[in-house]
Amino acid sequence: MQAHELFRHLRMPELDDFRQYIRTLPTNTLMGFGAFAALTTYWYATRPKALKPPCDLSMQSVEVEGGEHARRSCLLNSDELLTYYYDDVRTAYEIFQRGLEVSNNGPCLGVRKPDQPYEWISYKEVSERAEYVGSALLHRGYKPAPDQYIGIFAQNRPEWVLIEQGCYTYSMVVVPLYDTLGADAISYIVNKADVGLVFCDKSDKAKLLLDNVERGETPVLNTIVIMESFDSDLVECGKKCGVEILSLRELEKAIIPGTEDVLISFLPLAHMFERIVECVILCHGARIGFFQGDIRLLMDDLKTLQPTVFPVVPRLLNRMFDKIFGQANTSLKRWILDFASKRKEAELRSGIIRKNSLWDKLIFHKIQASLGGKVRLMITGAAPVSANVLTFLRAALGCQFYEGYGQTECTAGCSLTIPGDWTAGHVGAPMPCSLLKLVDVEEMNYFAVKGEGEVCVKGPNVFQGYLKDPEKTAEALDKDGWLHTGDIGKWLPNGTLKIIDRKKHIFKLAQGEYIAPEKIENVYMRSEPVAQVFVYGESLQAFLIAIVVPDAETLSSWAKKKGFEGSYEELCKNKDLKKYILEDMLKVGKESGLKSFEQVKGIALSMEMFSIENGLLTPTLKAKRRELQKFFKSQIDELYTNIRM
Repeated sequence: MQAHELFRHLRMPELDDFRQYIRTLPTNTLMGFGAFAALTTYWYATRPKALKPPCDLSMQSVEVEGGEHARRSCLLNSDELLTYYYDDVRTAYEIFQRGLEVSNNGPCLGVRKPDQPYEWISYKEVSERAEYVGSALLHRGYKPAPDQYIGIFAQNRPEWVLIEQGCYTYSMVVVPLYDTLGADAISYIVNKADVGLVFCDKSDKAKLLLDNVERGETPVLNTIVIMESFDSDLVECGKKCGVEILSLRELEKAIIPGTEDVLISFLPLAHMFERIVECVILCHGARIGFFQGDIRLLMDDLKTLQPTVFPVVPRLLNRMFDKIFGQANTSLKRWILDFASKRKEAELRSGIIRKNSLWDKLIFHKIQASLGGKVRLMITGAAPVSANVLTFLRAALGCQFYEGYGQTECTAGCSLTIPGDWTAGHVGAPMPCSLLKLVDVEEMNYFAVKGEGEVCVKGPNVFQGYLKDPEKTAEALDKDGWLHTGDIGKWLPNGTLKIIDRKKHIFKLAQGEYIAPEKIENVYMRSEPVAQVFVYGESLQAFLIAIVVPDAETLSSWAKKKGFEGSYEELCKNKDLKKYILEDMLKVGKESGLKSFEQVKGIALSMEMFSIENGLLTPTLKAKRRELQKFFKSQIDELYTNIRM
């Protein structure tokens, strides 16, 4: 049978056209088709989209020349650190800025639709949008330098000038492309100028560029940004040849606080970390809400204020983590929580951050609501945070969650995790204002040639010295301007930094082992019943001991699981419970890789918290070790007297 005869045979005679066929369908079938179409449209419009990382996450920092093994952020494209955005020389950028001033923010770029008058974009709006585009390019790893070439393949339109000014803002060079040149000429220009990113107005021009890549003619091109809408087929086509397809609107979306943002202020303003966060908030015209002054009422403050920006310290994260898993008090609840978190963590690995998934609605919405329900940005620092705690909370809270590292002497931060990198266990790459290097610590067997050593920082964010204290300044700053942090770091293969030890306050035990007590304390703080801990050792003793302040919020419920009940005071005096607390600390220490000589052999419980008021903490909440030793001298002496090795 011929093909046309087969089709004629299959064709039903009463169906003259598609419209007639539709009319013959039952109502429930039509409703089903309609529902399917609506669901498909809704899914396509609301499907989760991954946050695009600003750089290659497998190489987030690079070693600078000079033989010192210093590293810089890959967001910078030269060894010169970022100290300002705009210089004072005469540039194309400054031409536009003068126009902004003399026009008194008058109309700048006009566009019209058929039979409609011109609609104008003001100088200020052009300046702001251009700055967003330029910043987005920096975030994606492109150099703010005259040898950085950005392609524009579009007809005359406002976006052309916006992108041009965005490039001028950061001293990049615009490379115009147009289709009358022909495919060969376009390939030549892209390769000659080493153009890795091209802005296109329409998808057909993007397709022309992709065809060149598929033929192997423009291997340098890796990103295309399209001004108008495009379909998913183009994205898939780009993936096949290794080119990322983005929309201009998506590129412009930066993590920049806006006037609608709200910060909850509860971390001490004596902390440089909190001061810097508040400076950023004020700079962008956003709001700051202060907690009532009682940390026990913080959760109520969060629900009332509904902050969008929430800086936290690891101790609070540990409490949240313990409370969440403490409420999963049956094997079924724990299994469901683990399963849901694993599903969300899988999305994290794909770069997707959201709080509208099925698991958010079923499991995590209560956790998000406990913080006010509107948090979109969190940042943690000040101390190490456990990788499993950070990964779980990133998944559960469904917001962008960054971890940084630094200290007061380098204006709070010198490294920060990068947007799109949601892996835990590191503190990110060097910030654009900082150079980082590792130097040998021979007594602890750390050597820079192995990618390990004391973290040193250099850059405009490093302080000039301690006020009227040249001796202390000389201890912290060397003659070349490097700040020696006292922390031991390790470079990971992807160029991020991992803090692995602490050099300051180290001492030897009787057998000669070096001890970094702060590292051990940070590990023991992950034990559920522990609120504070002071690890102590002496050169004449062969082992460590610790003073532990149990957590008043969790001790009762934790002790109940072990079969103990009573008031906080009664539980702190219970010798049997103390043994269980020590066992839990040792378990956490072993899981975290502490060596046997780093584990404490005995503890004493204290009901009094270390605080600024009683002189046991500095204004930045660091332990005053000498004062702690004096304060707990009787307990320390008793422990060393009673413990036999």
